Amino acid sequence: RRIANFYFLIIFLVQLMIDTPTSPVTSGLPLFFVITVTAIKQGYEDWLRHKADNEVNGAPVFVVRSGSLVQTRSKNIRVGDIVRVAKDETFPADLVLLSSDRADGTCHITTASLDGETNLKTHYSVAETSVCQSVSQLEALQAVVECQQPEPWQVQPLGPENLLLRGARLKNTKEIFGVAVYTGMESKMALNYKCKSQKRSAVEKSMNTFLIIYLGILLFEAVLSTILKYAWQAEEKWDEPFYNQKTEQERNSSPILKFISDFLAFLVLYNFIIPISLYVTVEMQKFLGSFFIGWDLDLYHEESDQKAQVNTSDLNEELGQVEYVFTDKTGTLTENEMQFRECSINGTKYREVNGKLVPEGVTDDSPDGSTPHLYVSACITFFQLSWLLTILCQNVFHECSFCVFRYKLLHVLEFDANRRRMSVILQTPSGKTLFGLRTLVVACRHFSPEEYIDVDRRLNSARTALQQREERLQEAFSYIERDLQLLGATGVEDKLQDKVQETIEALRLAGIKVWVLTGDKHETAVSVSLSCGHFHRTMNILELLQQRSDNECAEDHFFLCYSALLEYYIIVIHCHLTDVLIKEDHVIQHGLVVDGASLSLALREHEKLFMEVCKNCSAVLCCRMAPLQKAKVVRLLKTSPEKPITLAIGDGANDVSMIQEAHVGIGIMGKEGRQAVRNSDYAIARFKFLAKLLLVHGHFYYIRIATLVQYFFYKNVCFITPQFLYQFFCLFSQQTLYDSVYLTLYNICFTSLPILVYSLFEQLVHPHILQSKPALYRDISKNSLLSFRTFLYWTLLGFCHAFVFFFGSYILMGEDTTLMGNGQMFGNWTFGTLVFTVMVITVTLKLALETHFWTWMNHFVTWGSIAFYFIFSLFYGGIIWPFLHTQDMYFVFVQLLSSGSAWFAIIIIVITCLFPDVVKKVFYRHLQDSLSICPLSRSFLQSTFHVQAAVWSLLVTSIDSQNTIFANTLVLSHTYLILSSLLSALDMFCNLL
Repeated sequence: RRIANFYFLIIFLVQLMIDTPTSPVTSGLPLFFVITVTAIKQGYEDWLRHKADNEVNGAPVFVVRSGSLVQTRSKNIRVGDIVRVAKDETFPADLVLLSSDRADGTCHITTASLDGETNLKTHYSVAETSVCQSVSQLEALQAVVECQQPEPWQVQPLGPENLLLRGARLKNTKEIFGVAVYTGMESKMALNYKCKSQKRSAVEKSMNTFLIIYLGILLFEAVLSTILKYAWQAEEKWDEPFYNQKTEQERNSSPILKFISDFLAFLVLYNFIIPISLYVTVEMQKFLGSFFIGWDLDLYHEESDQKAQVNTSDLNEELGQVEYVFTDKTGTLTENEMQFRECSINGTKYREVNGKLVPEGVTDDSPDGSTPHLYVSACITFFQLSWLLTILCQNVFHECSFCVFRYKLLHVLEFDANRRRMSVILQTPSGKTLFGLRTLVVACRHFSPEEYIDVDRRLNSARTALQQREERLQEAFSYIERDLQLLGATGVEDKLQDKVQETIEALRLAGIKVWVLTGDKHETAVSVSLSCGHFHRTMNILELLQQRSDNECAEDHFFLCYSALLEYYIIVIHCHLTDVLIKEDHVIQHGLVVDGASLSLALREHEKLFMEVCKNCSAVLCCRMAPLQKAKVVRLLKTSPEKPITLAIGDGANDVSMIQEAHVGIGIMGKEGRQAVRNSDYAIARFKFLAKLLLVHGHFYYIRIATLVQYFFYKNVCFITPQFLYQFFCLFSQQTLYDSVYLTLYNICFTSLPILVYSLFEQLVHPHILQSKPALYRDISKNSLLSFRTFLYWTLLGFCHAFVFFFGSYILMGEDTTLMGNGQMFGNWTFGTLVFTVMVITVTLKLALETHFWTWMNHFVTWGSIAFYFIFSLFYGGIIWPFLHTQDMYFVFVQLLSSGSAWFAIIIIVITCLFPDVVKKVFYRHLQDSLSICPLSRSFLQSTFHVQAAVWSLLVTSIDSQNTIFANTLVLSHTYLILSSLLSALDMFCNLL
């Protein structure tokens, strides 16, 4: 992943092995600094994850050992341990319920942290162990839990109602004892996780691509320099001049080894074109920038006192590149709180007003169409059943305005997806057996004692069956749930979270497609999708549900593809023939609904066709999805040919695999459980915060780091190209242009802070505008700011500036011009220092011109970096340091600054480099609204005007000026202006085409 780190390690080893023009410190120190900072940053984030994991793995639990309860940590639980769990505690492993403090051996749990469901579920202890409620009895218990088919006479069959899953929470029960059957990564919750891989952002991949290109440039320069050196030394007077005679060993050395040695030496000399400090600056920018998310008060949820949380700062810029959002429904889009809305009793519709039921009128199901009498018996029965079916307790006291009743719960017929209902069998205070059904309607059935005996026998026989238990239970349930008497209907609603509809609409305007992946049934999922704005009322909803065979699935696929794409293609052809621009209003939007079973069939044989349908739908809803199916859907789109950036958001443990699979995973801080939050890259309290997280923070992060990357390559090209040009004037002797201290500190000290502060605070557009105009998010999509064209522009700009730095200084000093008052001339170190000084000032001011949002810190580091360079150079070259073996820079900088001509050259060269940028800013800022032509045409004409003006000025200067330093510098500045203007004009012309 870190190509530059490996490269600099190789360079460092080369410097240790052979005689190179620069010290090994110049490569070793930056490499050590980069690795140290990276290790500290990632170590801190790993420590935060370890701390969060310890809260779960180190939670105290009590297990039965040696006849007593022993406290230990949850990570120490082993299969076969008997664990005690108290009220409101989370199960530390998958447990088989042995006993409960309740007389009937039942307990109630909530699985909100697993699947987002907050309703209570009843679980039953094993009949043979339900009486073991003391530690001594449990210690004496001898039992074996087997997973394969057992012998009928040896064991008690276990079902889902006996299993307590890790992560669920005990409710309304004082304590229970359970035996651990699956622990650690073998628990069901952990099995739904996927192997978590290190995520990499698109920016990081682009950085590695650019580094490979720059590595190619480096190799080209090294090979060219080596070849030119030997071509130059073909003449004997240059091969062994009188002042530099070869030793006997050098004369007898192998030409091949000498060529390799020279090539490696040039490689070391030019190695700074690869910006190793880019990585440490990126790491610091990501780490420090991540704090802005936690500090954002707009992402703070006051009711739950929760702020946004960053678990992985490596993906900050990825928030600005999201193309698909995969979201859970329950607890993510909804509050996961079922609220009573209305009911119908005996044909009369009621609403809740101030805690009381108020009739609204007669509904269509009234027997005679007139206002009925509210029968007391029917009303009482309705409320009794509604209450009992909701709380499901052993002995229930129910109080109403008429009397107080006490019921005994006999059986619970659990909910399943096929029946879509749940039922109870209970005994009334009078001793009668009553059957109640809870769905959208409330109904009952009265059993005689003989009928209940038969029902009880069927249920017990089915529940204790060792083979075909599910089928026998379905038969028993079907036998019981018939001949029902309708009492009324209830209407409840899972309230949507605040501003969910506005958030989804903002994401849609930003060009982000939203997919809802839920385990809920089809009807509920579609209803919520319509209410939250995921589906529109005018949208054409396509359904792929309950497919039973591949052939049937294929036929439905072709039908969906036909209906979804045909109309679009017709409109495209029509608009093309009539030269009409295609607008979104011209195309009917399609929505797709698919369930888990149909999805499995679709992906088995018709994956490409299915993906084509999905991509041409505005919204997709996947219902009845298993956790691993959610991850598979994300991976399917993530690995498609377009390679879109995906984001997954959820609140439960069943969303963890989806969150881990997506490029960016976001956890919702739900009411209970933190599995999604712990495994996510970012965590927020509400779904509505996703809009600002992407549209504002994501936008800022991407623009900042994209400019940071391009600027680093630019300033390193400016840095090392003069070194390459200098070899043409020193017979390719591998003489360095800069002092080794300058080589080491250029990227670490002199130019590092301005770009770091820029990448933390830059705001190209105000945050409120980004939120109010989500379409601005489209401008940075597809990694547009790190395209090859942008990369080429910054690289060519760096080469242009480097040529101006070198030849501008050369024109000043190249003809043995006396620049000192005492008649002395500048030497090679003074020449290199002049180039380095111009370079530091220019690249710093170039970044200042790119800055749109100035803070006091920007001013401090921009002007402070330039001042620090001057102060450091004065101290470094103005004092004899005893710990330095050689001090070539002694008094060099002082002499340079004492020359007025040098100051004049610095000012002229800097102005020459930055003048096109200043002109471009002036034209863009003041002439954008005054010209009625399109912006691209306007820019092209501006660039053309720059070329004409520069050429005319160059001709005038060449005719009227004489061969002076000022004239040479002026000619050089006009030449550069022509080159840069031609580049700008060419770029604008390409845009026009």
